Amino acid sequence: MVLDVHSGAVHVVDELTYRLLALLPSALPETCPKEAFSALAEYPSADVEEAYSELYSLFLAGELYSPDDYQPFAERFAEAPVKSMCLNVAHDCNLRCAYCFAAQGDFGRGRELMPLEVAKAALDFLVAHSGPRKQLEVDFFGGEPLMNFDVVKATVAYGRSLEQGNNKRFRFTLTTNGLLLNEQNIAFINREMSNVVLSLDGRREVNDRLRVTPGGQGCYDRIVAQYKTLVQSRGGRDYYLRGTFTRENLDFANDVKHLIELGFDQISIEPVVSDERNPFAIRQADLPRVFAEYETLAQLFLRRKNEGNRFCFFHFMLDLDQGPCAIKRLRGCSCGNEYLCVTPDGDIYPCHQFVGQDDYRMGNLKTGNFDNDLKKRFSQTTVYHKKNCQSCWAKFYCSGGCNANNAQFCGDVLTPHTLSCELEKKRVECAIMLKAAELAGTF
Repeated sequence: MVLDVHSGAVHVVDELTYRLLALLPSALPETCPKEAFSALAEYPSADVEEAYSELYSLFLAGELYSPDDYQPFAERFAEAPVKSMCLNVAHDCNLRCAYCFAAQGDFGRGRELMPLEVAKAALDFLVAHSGPRKQLEVDFFGGEPLMNFDVVKATVAYGRSLEQGNNKRFRFTLTTNGLLLNEQNIAFINREMSNVVLSLDGRREVNDRLRVTPGGQGCYDRIVAQYKTLVQSRGGRDYYLRGTFTRENLDFANDVKHLIELGFDQISIEPVVSDERNPFAIRQADLPRVFAEYETLAQLFLRRKNEGNRFCFFHFMLDLDQGPCAIKRLRGCSCGNEYLCVTPDGDIYPCHQFVGQDDYRMGNLKTGNFDNDLKKRFSQTTVYHKKNCQSCWAKFYCSGGCNANNAQFCGDVLTPHTLSCELEKKRVECAIMLKAAELAGTF
């Protein structure tokens, strides 16, 4: 496969064409360079000539070595109205997952629940700072948000009361570990939540190794049946089974397969991002094994598609036709600009993963202060502001990666976390292959 980065064109070529392209300059001459014939002497000259002619046609059509029209646009990026917010309604959790980025629920700040008045103030802030945007998004997060479910329900009701008078429409989402799911809150979630994220790492032995209660018990047997009930009664509305793979289960394609066998078809399995001193952390040396597993997962996707049993894997969702808008290509993560997070005590952060990092505290709902200068800084975190991204072939699919991971592991939101970059590029490679196979009818 050949990807033309700036036009987004993807070309499936033979080995001769692929090797020939590697020998050519970025500005193709009208005729094939003589050096190419010498380097490809094992091929008939007529075949080399024909391959070059096809490449030159693509070059003239702007689908090969196309110019970069995005950089001038990126330089004009500025602040935008807020459109989405994460409400950390619970800085507490009934699990103690070993890999939890939130210090097992309390973000290192002590266990507390968000009062309703803070949640209401957060929605008021979102409405006031959303400008002309009509569609607003709110994600109930934690810790475990079901530990503060009365506030979740009251916040949804308050949001609905704000809609008509302010010409807004709220889209609510909730992320849960499932331990407190029951018939009543499942009914509420399926009625009010546009999307729901259900945490499960896959096979019982994998999930229960790191996702345990304070007493050390696994949670798999307590949540799977409730997840099935929720999904089956959801009527086809959006949901995701969201898992984390670690160094303990580098065969994570088997966890995806297990989730499919349980009856779930909307799946996301994310790599753990953690200090390499942790025994479960993925290391640079693990990448070949992880890459091979993504290819195994892609083959599973192909096979099930062929059998008429397609599932959705979040990281393989890719549109090669239209794709995301230019803004999303250049600045995929809108944290600190269009997206904010609010803690139980009203502190405002760029996103939930920045909570507790005082240098990135943007303000407080109770005091009314807000750091617009920091918001402006986050508006300028495009792939052209990140030096390592500028020459990367995947920059318009990755869009600069996770700013929080960059800050935590590299000390700067503008310095991409190399390990995360390598994982993302492999996922994108697999996704392009799958889409190209689908368009070519070669499933």
